Amino acid sequence: MKYILLILVSFTALTFSACSSKEVYKPVHVVDDWESSGNSEVTIKNVAPDAALVQDNKVLVLDRVVETDRVLDVKIAQEDRLLGYSDGWVISSNIDGKLTLQYPEDRSMVEMFDLKKTVATASINKDILAVLFANNEMALYSISQKTLLLKEQGDAPIAINSKIVKPYFRDDIVIFSTLDGKIVVINSKLKKKLRTIIVSSEDHFNNIIHFSLVDNKIIAATGHKILSIAEKEIRQDYDIRSVVGEDKTIYIATKQGEIISLTSDLQQNAKIKFPFAHFLGMIASNGKLYALEKEGYIIELSSDLQTYSVYEVDVDEGYVYISGKKFYVDDEYISVE
Repeated sequence: MKYILLILVSFTALTFSACSSKEVYKPVHVVDDWESSGNSEVTIKNVAPDAALVQDNKVLVLDRVVETDRVLDVKIAQEDRLLGYSDGWVISSNIDGKLTLQYPEDRSMVEMFDLKKTVATASINKDILAVLFANNEMALYSISQKTLLLKEQGDAPIAINSKIVKPYFRDDIVIFSTLDGKIVVINSKLKKKLRTIIVSSEDHFNNIIHFSLVDNKIIAATGHKILSIAEKEIRQDYDIRSVVGEDKTIYIATKQGEIISLTSDLQQNAKIKFPFAHFLGMIASNGKLYALEKEGYIIELSSDLQTYSVYEVDVDEGYVYISGKKFYVDDEYISVE
């Protein structure tokens, strides 16, 4: 179990790493410095799918009501790893599976679970806590009763990608994005597994790194393959760094420096390549796509990928966290608004 945690800790956050090649992205033309950036007044210490750990062990989240980021009035324990922010709860856990739920709007609301094994990620919907363990086991718990509602075993992974997707709730349906490249659909009311869907079957780094709904279709991806599910299952092979969707379009950034636009049926709309580019993340907003590049550039692309402009930004080594319309890197922010 501790070996699996070492894998998780090694890849928990999106950090900069040395490239195996000495070649780096060098744009032909840079327009100017990107103006909407500066000191963020927080320093990103670690990241979760929808929250970031900042200095003093506080938690940065996106307030979706007012569409602005805020630091919650809550701290997680020094020995805990931040798992995320879900249904108003901050979720954290230590290496031994002692999981803590804190509700910032009412600091007297704290719930503890002693789960005995390392947690990869978790999420909450009302009274149900959905947990994906580091050994790929899936479980549902009642928060109020502290009881186990359902448990499903998955195949334990050997090594995983940094991006772990938390369980997704929709009414009585819970969808687990597993660490071995599958989507598992569970009915929480019936306490029953309904379906297992394979996204890809690689031996290593095969966890689901992206899950979303686009054009009423489930879109899921590992680092090797992307899947679209509606009436039929459609798969395409790509070496994927990141995925983002807007309206009915899916954008993929690949390890080869490509940005690819796909329909919700995974048909290619357009593709553009930036030689040797290492993309740290993308934001789709107001009909444009913004890609942050490791060497200190932000590339602003039209939605059809036919035109683009390159700007310089300060990108120091550190954790990268994407929240709404902002990239956070260490103690700096880059806004696309």
